[in-house]
Amino acid sequence: MTYFMFFFGICFVFGGFAVAANAPPYYGVVGLVFACVVGCGWLVSLGVYFVARVVFMVYLGGMLVVFVYSVYLAADLFTEGWGDWQVLGYGVGFVLVLGVGVVVGGLVGCLGLGVTTVDSGGMGFGRLDFSGVAVFYSWGGGMFLVAGWGLLLTLFVVLELVRGLARGAIRAV
Repeated sequence: MTYFMFFFGICFVFGGFAVAANAPPYYGVVGLVFACVVGCGWLVSLGVYFVARVVFMVYLGGMLVVFVYSVYLAADLFTEGWGDWQVLGYGVGFVLVLGVGVVVGGLVGCLGLGVTTVDSGGMGFGRLDFSGVAVFYSWGGGMFLVAGWGLLLTLFVVLELVRGLARGAIRAV
């Protein structure tokens, strides 16, 4: 199981790399979908089935429509692939940021903080996954607000990226 979790982690990092090093939006969408699928698989392997299902349905059901629309509007004539030099620069920057995260994560790991699953709370502690909706609304209220603001910011970023030269985001295609 440890190798399986490690494999999901490596695939998630490669999905993040595909998002960070995208020159055209086509590859960014592929990287986001790959990172979402692998991240949901990672959550399932941790035992958080309900959260994985909700993330998978919300992300691939709602946000993928926005990304497909933005890719349709932002079609480039001269696209760059993952093998170009500019994309390599993005990749080097991503690896540097990832290295800093590994160092900071190692320092946090020395403090005794780590990953726990939903059924590792000890005797008499119920599985958190069985009360998934209740946990979302009781402990996750602040996270819903942060996620809502993040989605609103993402909407404005996508609309700004696909706007025309003079008429803004809403234009005749």
